[in-house]
Amino acid sequence: MTLDEKEAVISLHKVVKSYGSAEATTYALRGVNLEIKRGEFVAIMGPSGSGKSTAMNIIGCLDTLSSGDYLFGGVDIQKLSLDQRTLLRRNYIGFIFQGFNLLGKTTAIENVELPLLYRGFPARQRSEMAMNALRSVGLEQVAHHTPAELSGGQQQRVAIARAIVTDPFILLADEPTGNLDTAKSREIMELLSSFNKEKGLTIVMVTHENEMASYASRIIRFRDGKIDDTLHVEKA
Repeated sequence: MTLDEKEAVISLHKVVKSYGSAEATTYALRGVNLEIKRGEFVAIMGPSGSGKSTAMNIIGCLDTLSSGDYLFGGVDIQKLSLDQRTLLRRNYIGFIFQGFNLLGKTTAIENVELPLLYRGFPARQRSEMAMNALRSVGLEQVAHHTPAELSGGQQQRVAIARAIVTDPFILLADEPTGNLDTAKSREIMELLSSFNKEKGLTIVMVTHENEMASYASRIIRFRDGKIDDTLHVEKA
């Protein structure tokens, strides 16, 4: 599986996601067209049930579409086997979740090492790469602390380090500030924004907060399973 870096990172064409059949059919997505280019920072917004989370799950290969086309870096996702999709997630996508999803009994550095362990990196290289990732989020000094010994903001920084340690093709963030207060939320968004601007990392983020969405370069609003509006954010 070879990705074409010249292609759009994400390309959805007439994507439909439905559940049930016949008269019981319900639609989460209704013919969505979306293209995300390399280096973009896109925020996806919309009310509950609008389809934004379904779109994120399809983009992250956590769910499958019912009809339409999905290209990831030029690769036709529908033609991949289940194992190939798993490899794509593991090798090319970084995930950040609202609930941090850290292993409670392992240290920060061990949590960050996990994606490298799954990819078969030797122990010394895993440790070096994980420490570099923690350093990039300003947490090398708590590398050997467990999540219980860290604040919510620090836990989310560890989760970010874990997501970027493999140098992913794209970073998917699902309500990354949802469990944080305003000050910590801004810190996390400044960090994500810096990765986008300084390293060119492509970021797609689901959020319900207008202030957090303003860090993105483009805001896409979903409603009733369709893209209702797209706003390009002008930066000072």
